[in-house]
Amino acid sequence: MARSGWCWEAAAARSWRLDSNEVPSYVGAQVLGGLLAGAVIYVIASGAPGFHLSAGFAANGYGPHSPAGYGLRSALVCEVVLSCGFLVVIMGATDAARTPAAFGPIAIGLTLTLIHLISIPVTNTSVNPARSTGVALFAGGWALRQLWLFWVAPLLGGALGGLGYRALTESRPLPVSRSEALRPPPGGIIPGARARARR
Repeated sequence: MARSGWCWEAAAARSWRLDSNEVPSYVGAQVLGGLLAGAVIYVIASGAPGFHLSAGFAANGYGPHSPAGYGLRSALVCEVVLSCGFLVVIMGATDAARTPAAFGPIAIGLTLTLIHLISIPVTNTSVNPARSTGVALFAGGWALRQLWLFWVAPLLGGALGGLGYRALTESRPLPVSRSEALRPPPGGIIPGARARARR
């Protein structure tokens, strides 16, 4: 029942490139989407025999509500570090001046897969406040009491990732333009290929 953090992190990445007055609309859309997704999952899951919200409903948690019993400190560090890394990957993969657009989804998708493999045992994987909110409102109780962490950690990690990416790239301008970097060499990618083709 876990949902992707891609949308939230993509919005966070774009917020570094948008006017500040456009950011609230992104945040609002993500939270609304999370709530709608939670409602759809609830309708589907509630049709199963023995379903009960007390089982957690894929909500994020720490301590006794962590899948493997990890405490608050572990959950905080995990979510901050993974959110930071994810945002760096997204900003790099969507940087039109540095990355071919076709490779962006591959890098982002593989990174998100790795994030889930690492953090599902720790927190059930958030890296997305909207994802956490969407199920916490249905699970209620402990999920709502612990929801603060899954807003603070991804936002902090996202801020660190955005600042880190800017620091790494703005101080190191590209030696050539993107069009020049992607232009094949005069003789083709494989030396002599064009000459052999003309024969």
